[in-house]
Amino acid sequence: MVSTVLEGNPDKNLILVTGRANPKLAQDVAKYLGVDVLETTAYDFANGEMYVRYTESVRGADVFVMQSHTDPINKWIMEQLIMIDALKRASARSITAVCPMLGYARQDKKHRGREPITCRLIFDLFKTAGADRVMSVDLHAAQSQGFFDGPVDHLQAMPVLVEYVRTRVPLDNVAVVSPDAGRIKVAEQWSQRLGGCPLAFVHKTRDITRPNHTVANRVVGDVAGKDCVLVDDLIDTGGTIAEATKIVLEAGAKSVIVVATHGVLSNPAVERLKNCGACEVVLTDTVPIPEEKRWDGLTVLSIAPLLAGAMKAIFNDGSVAELFANYPKYHGDEIPLAYPRSVCK
Repeated sequence: MVSTVLEGNPDKNLILVTGRANPKLAQDVAKYLGVDVLETTAYDFANGEMYVRYTESVRGADVFVMQSHTDPINKWIMEQLIMIDALKRASARSITAVCPMLGYARQDKKHRGREPITCRLIFDLFKTAGADRVMSVDLHAAQSQGFFDGPVDHLQAMPVLVEYVRTRVPLDNVAVVSPDAGRIKVAEQWSQRLGGCPLAFVHKTRDITRPNHTVANRVVGDVAGKDCVLVDDLIDTGGTIAEATKIVLEAGAKSVIVVATHGVLSNPAVERLKNCGACEVVLTDTVPIPEEKRWDGLTVLSIAPLLAGAMKAIFNDGSVAELFANYPKYHGDEIPLAYPRSVCK
C-alpha cells in the first residue's frame, strides 16, 4: 500500500479504501491521486453477514471510504457502514464516506402520512458509524445535505457531462430539455453553460402510489428542428426518460441526446433506452454498468477525475467550490471514458 502526502502537513496521511460494489472506480480515482487503494479483507459469512478488516494501520490517517450504492443496494450500504466503524475503532484521524451515488436519495421527503424519510436515516447511519463528512455526486435533492450533522460535499457531474456534449451537438442549434418541471433549475444551469441556448421541459404526471410510474404529456417550449439535450440526475427503469424522448421527438426535435449522472438501469431500462429514439445516452460511472447493459448508443464518462480532485481539496484544506470553477476542459478523445466510446447512430 502506498499512501501520500499531498502538499500538506507532512504529518498528514491520505488513505483510500473501497468496498466491493465498484472497485474499478476506486482504482481509477487512486491513479489520479497517485496512491494505491489500501488492501482490505472483506467477505460474506454463510448467513449473509459481512466481515471487514484492513491489512495495514490507518491510525492518524485521513481516510476516504468509497462505495457505490448499487444492486444489491442494502448490502453495499451495510458494508460501507461496517468499513467506517472499523476505521473509527482503528483510530483514523478523519473519515469521509464517499458515495458516488447515494442510496435512498429519492426518499427525501414525505408524500403521504406514515411514510419514512429514508434519506435522512442513511445520513444518520453514517454519522452513527463514525463518518465525519460525506461526499456524493448529484444528490436527487440538494437540500438533503442538511440531513447530515457535518460537512457534505455535493459534487456536480455537470462540468464533465457538458464538455462531452459540446463535442456531440452543434451549439448553434442546441436546446436543453428537462424531463419534468422539478429539474428545470438544473436544465437552466445546462443552458447557461451551453451559451444560453433555448430551454424546454416535459410536463408529466406521477402516481405516488405506483413506484417508477410517470406519464409524459407534452413539451412546454419550442424544440422544433433543435438538437435536444435531455438532462436528468438518474435513470432507473428508464420509463420517464424514454417517454420524454418520444414526446420531444414528436414535438419536432431534430435529434435527442439523453444525459444523466447515475445509470442504475434496472430492467427494462436498456430495452426502453435502445428503442426510445435517442441517438445517444450519456452516463457517468458513479455506479458500475456491466457488459450486458451496454450497447452501441451508450457512452459512459469517468467521474474519477472529479472525485480525486475533491479528495485532494479536502485533504489539503482547499476549496471544493473552486474545483468546479476551474475544472479542466476536455476536448475530443481527451475526455476520460469509463468504457470504450459508443457509436451514435
